[in-house]
Amino acid sequence: MDVRLLQTLGRAWWLVLLRGIAAIIFGVLAWAWPGATLVTLVLFWGAYALVDGVAALWAGWQAKDDGKPLWQVVLIGVLGIAAGIVTFLAPGVTAIALLLLIAGWAIVNGLLQVAAAIRLRKEIANEWLLILSGALSIVFGVLMVANPGAGALAVLWLIGAFAVVYGALLVAFAFRLRKHAAGPSTAA
Repeated sequence: MDVRLLQTLGRAWWLVLLRGIAAIIFGVLAWAWPGATLVTLVLFWGAYALVDGVAALWAGWQAKDDGKPLWQVVLIGVLGIAAGIVTFLAPGVTAIALLLLIAGWAIVNGLLQVAAAIRLRKEIANEWLLILSGALSIVFGVLMVANPGAGALAVLWLIGAFAVVYGALLVAFAFRLRKHAAGPSTAA
């Protein structure tokens, strides 16, 4: 990876910021309406996954490594868009199916973020924020798979907490990434 990739990622910092803000908004909405029906939660999550997917896809396509899109981030985007579309096509999905869908998305998303952070580790300081958000995503997904029958309200609070912390980590990473937008001279 070269400096040009880091500069390209730096110029797309606002897309990472958008993903973080979308996650925080989703988490706060999940907390604000704990008595809402599962269908409402499904639609909130579907909207979040779609926004996150579009932003990640765009960021991955904009970030070029030797003229090719950054495949890990493109894959995160495709996965998010697909999860959002499936959610809107089948809003009456059962709570367990929704939990498993969210869990699978979180695990794969986390693995891809860790892979992207490892790739960036020599190019950017504080890549640990991206690694930590990916690890949090993996742990969250595994916990959801391990206990899918948990109470709906408890799961709603857990999903909200995950989204807020995950979003905050992405926001912090976006501001670190922004320092690289203009090149090495401004990143120091």
